Amino acid sequence: MIKTLAVGDLQTNCHLLIDEEARECVVIDPGAEPLRIIEAIGSNKVTCIVNTHGHDDHIGANAKLKAKYSCPICVHRLDAPMLTDPNQNLSSSFFLAGLKSPAAGRLLEEGDEITCGKFKLKVLHTPGHTPGSICLISGGFIFTGDTLFCGSVGRWDLPGGNATELKKSIGKLALLPDSLKIYSGHGDSSVLKEELAHNPFFTDSTLYE
Repeated sequence: MIKTLAVGDLQTNCHLLIDEEARECVVIDPGAEPLRIIEAIGSNKVTCIVNTHGHDDHIGANAKLKAKYSCPICVHRLDAPMLTDPNQNLSSSFFLAGLKSPAAGRLLEEGDEITCGKFKLKVLHTPGHTPGSICLISGGFIFTGDTLFCGSVGRWDLPGGNATELKKSIGKLALLPDSLKIYSGHGDSSVLKEELAHNPFFTDSTLYE
């Protein structure tokens, strides 16, 4: 089961991947509103928190969830410094004191796997929005963070962003099975087949210039 909650001022999608039989849950991108997230988790055991990248709107509830569930925070190695540095996670631009998440307990790399009951999430390194942006693929679905949205892609004009790398990452996603359901970091879900057909960032390289 996948539950999605749009949280915080930027309506970041926090996804809960739940194996109902094992009663285990992985929390992906808990950006804000920890009490809402905790209520949605219910009695399931949280095995880990995964941040698809280190921006403040994706890590804002890390601290309270880690304190409640005593679970590791997982993030790509290249974005790990962003968790504890308000200047790097961009929260110093919006909050008087800035936002500091607990440090990562597990540093992710391309090809790593995260287990939740019967689910196995494979890590795809998809830089461009940030150096350590990742997607998580399992069976018929993929969590794309801010790499790929319904009809668009993530920004590359923020610190650490890179248009050339993002274009390569979108090309990498284009090679995946087109039946994959997409759960992104903001906005509606989609299907890769629809994005390949209608998302201009798959076909027009000038959009990255």
